[in-house]
Amino acid sequence: MPLPFLTADRTFEAASESALPYDDRDRWRRPYRPGPWRVGVAALVLMVASFVLFAAVLIALTGTPSSAGAVLGIGLVVIAGALRLLRMGVWVSPRGVRQVGPVMTRTVPWARVVSVRTVQQPVRWLGLPRTVQGQALVLARKDRAAGETAPLLTTHSLDFLGRPAAFDRAADAVEAWEAENRRDG
Repeated sequence: MPLPFLTADRTFEAASESALPYDDRDRWRRPYRPGPWRVGVAALVLMVASFVLFAAVLIALTGTPSSAGAVLGIGLVVIAGALRLLRMGVWVSPRGVRQVGPVMTRTVPWARVVSVRTVQQPVRWLGLPRTVQGQALVLARKDRAAGETAPLLTTHSLDFLGRPAAFDRAADAVEAWEAENRRDG
């Protein structure tokens, strides 16, 4: 029996038809699954955090409590970073579109969105400074100039590298959310 998670790769129509009576459509949801690169990097970071926490225990047994507390704090920061990495991406709700980054979260209400479209352009490869030719889902806002659009999703991000079909499904889902909520609003 398949489990209907909010982040599952399924069509927009299937996501709106939930058999669960408590499925709250007003919740923020990611219209795609986190990619294997994102999950793999987060797993490696959590593995490093386990070594740091083990070091904190060893220091607590053999060293000073203040140094053990410092190493414990470092371990907790590494865990928080891994959890933030898993949370990063684009989230949608009837209120708007939210882009969660490593440090900041930006939310744009649907009322300020002019359009959401897929364009062919140079995109950053895995978030690094190197750019390659790819596709990006860009958001045009009423309060910004046409050239000031930052991509929401790209084909070469941690979520979609090597998965062009998943990028197309995610872009279609965000565009469908935009079309439905702009029509309603």
